[in-house]
Amino acid sequence: MLDPGALERVGRLPLVARRAKIGSVSGRHRSPHRGSSVEFAEYRDYAPGDDLRRLDWRVYGRSDRHFVKEFEADTNLRLVLVVDGSGSMRYSGQHGAGPLSKYELACRLAAALAQLAIRQGDAAGLTIAAEGETVRIPARRRPSHLRVLAGEMARVAPGGPTGLVEALHDVAERTERRAMICVLSDLFMEPEGLRDAFQHLRYRGHETSAFQIVDRDESEFRFEKATRFVDPEGGAPVLADPSMVAARYLAAWRRHQGALESLALAADVDLREVFLDEDLSGSIASFLLARTGKGGRR
Repeated sequence: MLDPGALERVGRLPLVARRAKIGSVSGRHRSPHRGSSVEFAEYRDYAPGDDLRRLDWRVYGRSDRHFVKEFEADTNLRLVLVVDGSGSMRYSGQHGAGPLSKYELACRLAAALAQLAIRQGDAAGLTIAAEGETVRIPARRRPSHLRVLAGEMARVAPGGPTGLVEALHDVAERTERRAMICVLSDLFMEPEGLRDAFQHLRYRGHETSAFQIVDRDESEFRFEKATRFVDPEGGAPVLADPSMVAARYLAAWRRHQGALESLALAADVDLREVFLDEDLSGSIASFLLARTGKGGRR
């Protein structure tokens, strides 16, 4: 899941929040409060270079170990990755010819974003809307947490109908502090339900980005011979001549994309298309550059 080469090509571009964030450790992101609180957050092991004034000598006297006290600072980012694990995410091009399925690309993109966040001292968590279960991994900022996130994404096999809308409502309610929510899905669902979920996230103060992961077969309908189209989420298969259905399919695709763009605009969601044949590092760089005010394709 982790692709060090993709991050090397991105360079040192930061993952920056567009809105003020509330967190539990000092970081690079704007806070809605002035100054920082003095509420105790947690202990951690002393590391060379830490401020000696933050050592807890009472704990040292009891345990003969050096621990540093950390306090609430209200300026870090909490990244929550929401990955669609439905059946349509298994698609990898005609006859499975692509090197990656949509789910695999979503996981690689999610892992890269998590690695960026943790590398800069922020916390990353994960929700996977999978068949029969919703995977929830709380946000942590330890480097070892990346292995936990990648392991869960590798464990889940996409299948069944989508539960993304319900998962987004669940994330909106369970994520107490303002967070950056990154949704990774093909967004093959009724726009009305997705609109309500995005508005719920906005109402709760979260900042949402959505990566719509699709293949060009789906956006351009690149089929030539009679094809049996199978619904991986449970619908009946359809045998069709592409020349007879292409115009109607593409018109329906444009309507769906237009509806997604409208609801994203209304809910202040950063909506981006990511194609299976695109370079992963390019998609990441475009996203990061847009957030730093240096452009980037939407």
